[in-house]
Amino acid sequence: MKYENSKNNSPFSRREFLKTGVVAGGMVLASPYILKGQSRADDINVAFVGMGAQGRVLLDAVQNIPGLNFSAVCDIWDLSRRYGINRLKRAGFNPNGYENIEEMLSEESDLDAVIISTPDFWHADHTNLCLNAGLHVYCEKMMAHTVEAARSMVHTMRSTGKLLQIGHQRRSNPRYLHAFHNIIEKARIPGRITNINGQWNRAVSEDLSWPKRYEIAPETLRRYGYENMHQFRNWRWFKDLSGGPISDLGAHQIDIFNWFLGTGPKSVMASGGSDYYTNREWYDNVMAIFEYDTPDGPVRAFYQVLTTTSAGGGYYEQFMGDEGSVKISENSNLTKVYREDRAPDWEKWIDLNYLRRSEGAPKANDSATVDVRETAPLVAFDLPIVLDKPLHQPHLENFFGAVRGENDLNCDAVHAFESEAAIFKVNSAVEARKSIDFKPEDFEA
Repeated sequence: MKYENSKNNSPFSRREFLKTGVVAGGMVLASPYILKGQSRADDINVAFVGMGAQGRVLLDAVQNIPGLNFSAVCDIWDLSRRYGINRLKRAGFNPNGYENIEEMLSEESDLDAVIISTPDFWHADHTNLCLNAGLHVYCEKMMAHTVEAARSMVHTMRSTGKLLQIGHQRRSNPRYLHAFHNIIEKARIPGRITNINGQWNRAVSEDLSWPKRYEIAPETLRRYGYENMHQFRNWRWFKDLSGGPISDLGAHQIDIFNWFLGTGPKSVMASGGSDYYTNREWYDNVMAIFEYDTPDGPVRAFYQVLTTTSAGGGYYEQFMGDEGSVKISENSNLTKVYREDRAPDWEKWIDLNYLRRSEGAPKANDSATVDVRETAPLVAFDLPIVLDKPLHQPHLENFFGAVRGENDLNCDAVHAFESEAAIFKVNSAVEARKSIDFKPEDFEA
């Protein structure tokens, strides 16, 4: 069903403009707010598919990007659909609303790109529909809830020639880019990386509820793959609809393991269980160990996701080597670089602004020494990178820059698949209670 029909007309076809890749006059807009509510020949017409919690995060981030015209919002829940429409109207846009993605694609002939943030089990279907309709797609991670569905997205991207960016937003975060290119690749500050540690813990949470007056009709829910409103609202915990916390949270950080090492793991072993919640299908805690072979030697990476406590130092990835350790996070307060006493002098990296000495770093306390073999206190440094935008905005900017032909994608479907292939095996390793080896073809789409 279609809602609130209104269209903006362009002096000439935006689709034709985007095919040619010509930016009129090479103009750069000074402010993202100047042209809101207006239609320009070089605007990119964008639709949102999925306006739940993650869709709203992306909506907050994308409105600061100039040169976009938000034409449509698609969501099966009237409450979410109306939220997106009203937010965009307040920002000066006039989007149409749809329950059904096929109807949206049929009606919105001027669309150029789609942002997909539906539940994981819909990602492949929605992405493939949009790519085959001639649209560029930004799709949230995980790519899909099965490896076969994720692989189909790569095939469709290749066959259509359209862009497909996967929402591993850390790959466009300037702090992560600096850590990868300057700290790891150029300066090789950790020395030989031997271990990686990562985690994302969350406190106990109740199941999501919903206002009774906004319940979706049972026949509508069944048509879109849900048994009831409880499953619709809590889809992340159901095995047919998602991969559980290890893919919901762990996918972000295991992706960083693979990206920074430049390779996928050779094996994974894992332990986990449904130990706390009695009404959720997926494991509420998972601990996994990946083994990697790298040119510098073997690396083991430990990752944990807990959903019964938020303790343990927040969410981060830590690359530990024989000369230093790089602890990186989207939270700048959790980001630090530590120098081992045996490491070469780091003054040149400070001069190049790769590092900055931390203020107020803890000092050695001799009275706390308990063993003569105790390692000397590590000197702490900061990364001089500040992100003053919403966390997802740089990744969306990268996507729309690629649509305009200004840059390459930072996480296209091929690279995302190569990284996510490792994550699909974790739940299997928990179930099998043994180490699972990877084959080269596991990472090939």
